[in-house]
Formats: sequence, C-alpha cells, structure tokens
Amino acid sequence: MTKPYYMNRELSWIQFNQRVLEEAEEATVPLLEQLSFSAIYQSNLDEFVQVRVGTMLDRMQEESGQHKKDSRSGMTPKQQLKAMLKEIQSLLGRKDRAYYHTMEKLKEYGIMHVAFSDASPEEKIFLEQYFKREVKMLLSPIVLDKRQPFPFLKNKAIYIAVHLASKSGVKMGIIPAGASDRIIRLGKSGRFILLEDLILHFAPQIFKNDKFLDAAIIRVTRSGSISFESSAQDEDTDFRDTMKDLIRKRNKQDAVRLQMNSMLDEEAMAYLLKKLKLSRKQLFLEQTPLDLSFVYQLGEFNPAPELRFAPQKPQNRTDISPKISMMSQIAKHDIMLSYPYESISPFLRLLDEASIDPDVSSIKITLYRLASNSHVIASLCQAAENGKEVLVLVELRARFDEENNIRWAERLIDAGCTVIYGPHNMKVHSKLLLITRKTENGLENFVQIGTGNYNEKTSRIYTDLSLMTANPEIAEDAHHVFDALSTDTLVKQTKKLLVAPLGLKPRILAMIDEEIEHARNGEQAYFAAKVNSISDKQIMDKLAEASQAGVKIELVVRGICCLKPGIPEYTDNIRIVSIVGRYLEHSRIYISGTEQRRKVYISSADFMTRNTVHRVEVAAPLLDKNLREQAVSLVKLCLADNVKARIGQPDGSFKHCAPILDNTAVNAQEIQYQNASANAVQS
Repeated sequence: MTKPYYMNRELSWIQFNQRVLEEAEEATVPLLEQLSFSAIYQSNLDEFVQVRVGTMLDRMQEESGQHKKDSRSGMTPKQQLKAMLKEIQSLLGRKDRAYYHTMEKLKEYGIMHVAFSDASPEEKIFLEQYFKREVKMLLSPIVLDKRQPFPFLKNKAIYIAVHLASKSGVKMGIIPAGASDRIIRLGKSGRFILLEDLILHFAPQIFKNDKFLDAAIIRVTRSGSISFESSAQDEDTDFRDTMKDLIRKRNKQDAVRLQMNSMLDEEAMAYLLKKLKLSRKQLFLEQTPLDLSFVYQLGEFNPAPELRFAPQKPQNRTDISPKISMMSQIAKHDIMLSYPYESISPFLRLLDEASIDPDVSSIKITLYRLASNSHVIASLCQAAENGKEVLVLVELRARFDEENNIRWAERLIDAGCTVIYGPHNMKVHSKLLLITRKTENGLENFVQIGTGNYNEKTSRIYTDLSLMTANPEIAEDAHHVFDALSTDTLVKQTKKLLVAPLGLKPRILAMIDEEIEHARNGEQAYFAAKVNSISDKQIMDKLAEASQAGVKIELVVRGICCLKPGIPEYTDNIRIVSIVGRYLEHSRIYISGTEQRRKVYISSADFMTRNTVHRVEVAAPLLDKNLREQAVSLVKLCLADNVKARIGQPDGSFKHCAPILDNTAVNAQEIQYQNASANAVQS
C-alpha cells in the first residue's frame, strides 16, 4: 500500500545523482574537481542504467512482474522506466553545460579540449601524421550491409558509426575507438584532442572505397542485471566457476542505452536502434564526451594548486602510540578511527601484528571490496604462511567487483587461507574482523567492526568509522557470526552486536518503539541515523509513527531517500539532510534516546530491505562514553552543515540551505578534518 510519505526509489536515486551534478556546477569547487564531479555523475549514471534500467526491462518482460506495482509509488515497471528515462534525459543539458563551462574556465590555465577543426595548421599536420603512424594500423573497421551480421558492441566501449551510401538498404561502417591512448596531447601545452574525435575526423579515409554520408561517436550500455538465485545450488561446482560464468553472461547482456554525440539520418538511426533492440526513449544525444573518465588525467597538464582541493592527508592521532602494539592499546580501551580524516594505519598495524605474533592462533575476516594492491590481503597471506588459522569470507557477488574478488579468493587459497563464500541466498556485507590470541590467562580476542570496506584507497575518500575493541561479549558475538557463516546458518541471538537478517531490524524497530513510549508519556524522545539510503518500508512506517507520537527524528541520508519529511500528520517531526561534498559520505550511525539514556551503534547496514533482510550485516554498540559522544557529535555536525547540505522537502526533493548571511559557514567535512588535524601528531 502506497503512503503519502513514500518516494519512488529509482527517482530518488536520480535526484541524488543530480546533487552530485550540482557539485560540478558549483563555482566554489576548484575547476578540475568540477570535472571530477561530472565524471562521477556519469559513472554513477552508467551503473544505474546497467542495473536499475536493466532490472526494470527484465520485469517488463516477465509475465509475473510486468504488472506488479512498486509498493512505494504504485507505479508499474513500464511507468517507472518511462519516468526514469525522462528524468535522465532532462539532466543531459545540465551535464553538457557543466562540462563545457568548466572547460571554458580551464582555458585560462592552458587546458583546452580541442576539436580537429579548431586545431592550428601545425597541430593538424601533427594529428594527420599521428593518425597514420600511431592509430590507423591498429584499427579494425568493418562494413555492414544485408550480407553481414551486426557486430557485438562491447559494454561502455566507444565506437564510430559511419553511414555509407548504398543502393539498397542501409550500409554502415563500425570502427572500435579503443586501440590507442585516448588523450592525444598537442605539443607540450595543455591542448588535447580525444582519440575518438581524431578517428571521427578521418573516418571518410578509412572507408575511402565507399561514399561517406555521415558519422557519429556511439557508446552502448548493456544490462548489468544478473541473477544469483541458483548460482550456488550445485554442490559439485566451485562457486568461483559459477560466478565466472555469470560474469561472462553479463558482459553479453542486451543493450539498454545508446549514447551518441550527434544524430545520423533517420534511416541510419532506425537501423542502429533496430539492431540493438532499443526504443527511441533509450537513445541519448550528448554533446560532452561519452566517457568522461579521461578528466582525471588532466591535472598532469597544469599543477596549479587552485585547480584542486587543498591537500588533506589522513592524520595520525596523538593518543595512539606507534611504539606500543595495537593489541596492547586496544586491550586497555576501545579505539575508533574516523576515515578519511584519520589514517587507516592503526588498523593495518593491528592486522600486521596479528600475522606475525606467535601467540595469535586465528584471524577471521569478511571481505566485500578491496584496493587493487591490497595491504589487507598481503597481511592475511602472511598470517597463513606463518601457520595461523586464517578464515576469510570473500563476497564474490559484490557488484562489479566480482572478478577482482575471484582473483583475491584464489590468491588467499594459494597462500593457505580457508576461503568461504557465505550463505548461498544472501550477500555478506558486514565489515568484521576477529583475532584470537593465546595468553597465560586463556584466550584473548580483538574485534574490529567497520562501516566501510577494508580498502586502503577508499579510506582516503570515503567517510567511515572503524571500531577496534577487546570487549568479551562483542568477541563472543563475533565468534557466533563466523560460526554461522561457516555453516550456512544465520545468527539468531547476540549479546551486544546487531546481526542482520534476523537481529538487526527488529532491534532498530524496538529502539524506535522505546522512543514512542517515552513521547507518549510526555517525555522528550529522540531518534537519529546517518545512512547512505533509506527505503525499508517497515522502518519508514515506524519512523512516521514515531513522528506522529512526537519523537524528534533527524536523518542524514546521502543517496536514495524514499521517506518524505514534513508531511502534515505523518512526518512533521522528521528532518532529513543530505551531504554531497569532497568526500563520499559512507558511515552508518544509529542514535536512540536523549542524552541520559542514549544508545549509539555504528553499522555496515543502510535502512534498505536489501541490507536489513537480504544481507548479513553487523552493527556494533559504542560502549565507551567518549566514542558515543564522538559519533553523536559527527551526526550533529552533519545536521548543522549549511554549505554542502541539502534539506529534504515534503515532495521528496532536496534543496540547498538558505544562503549564509550573518551565520557562520559550517562545512561538516572541513570541520572534521580541522578537528583531526588538531588532535594529530605534528610531523
């Protein structure tokens, strides 16, 4: 049943990506960072089109799914797809304008994206020679007519489509444009042309035996929607092999979008769309380069510091000694790191120490996404080679990281680690480490619970929290989690940790119920959360109930937000803030109760059904008063942001805070870095 405070998930995501695009338009953001936000917007959209558009098309083709309405918005898959494509189309112009506005400003710094027609005579001579010498021999053009089958166009690869004259039917040429370096620098300046633009210019020469009519740069996006439902049923097949087969199938999925930099004539367009089995609504005409990933290289053209954010190095805390073992320090008191403001080094030190400590008997960890050159993997391999029991759950179904995780699993197995893949019907998204050490007084355990992945690279750009503790009850719960993962069962009861799918959502609902009871008794009541997304209807309904009872509710939601605040008689007491800034907000924090009875958890789980019901997730209580205050202060700071914050509206949209006049500017991310710097070791 739809309710007035529900928002369609897909449209909410598009609104989130619009907030990313706003950063590409923001004049206070350095120019090269503006380009980075344009590229992030496009990359986000690529994944959305692959997964969500792909999924919606699948549902439209299923007899059981084509008429099934979205439970939040009441829209059928067809209606949702139409609305999604319309919203995406509506943002194309903004994306194009943002890119070219930034490039115009970059001319002052000598960085110029040049069309062949705008190149100088000397540059044109260079480009012609470069094409003949470096490009032409590497190209593999093909001619298509009635006798030739249409080629398979790779997902997100760039091609040149050439319309050639024909006496009967359509005749086209297709040129793959990925054979050489994509950025072609013109001399030592910052002037450059893209490879696809160069090939497009010389396309008539490539098909010189045919009459050239027109040409365009094209890019096809294919569905990334693959089903894992039966992927682990065959006990005789290694799950890695099953995943490899699924990845191969995904790479050959149906096309779901066609991007073009210019229109061909009607006959050629109809031909392309027919061969790709696409409708006109799935065709997107874009003026910017169809793949903006190249913009990250433009910083090499001019090192001017004002073109980038001022450097911010993760800080080393003064209260964490580099001379005392991490296990000794954690045994004395809990430690919580805040990335990217604080360095991940103490955690990596903990793992390194455990890998060589002769008294450490076992290390158990869950892995979801990892850095390309992972320190974590190296430490785990070293531990196994040193004779320790190393149990690693590698989630092979981490979307678009499947191939990387398969390789990591194989390396871990080769090193002697025991690798498991978890329950066959749900992903393991928890970030959990358990180290067991033998002492004279018995076993000693150290647990780490994080809100983000064990990824040294993203720890410098994602905001996350990492708790390290020696609390015996948390360690006991962690043992239960790993026992369940090893035996394909689910954790039902715990002492301290909240473990999805059975024990996390019920506890969250119970905490909100406690606040409802306090409010109904005339007492102050409070609930807050910082999450990436919220779409779980049970949690949204409970929050609406709490709002009606008088509970003050504050939410920091970066991405998808299917809950509309400020709806009279439903969500009047709910305030929602979304922050999109320099760093990607990623930490999850739950806060229940006023100061005197406050409970605070950090977690790997968002308030989405996929997290609360369909994944193994872990939330950990902050038992140390100082750490609780640290987490609460973080959430309050985000709620007070008036620079990068957008405020949720009753219609489901988000609007920038009112302009800062006499008020002090509060940029939550900048203040957190300043605080980390103030508490850091001065080098």
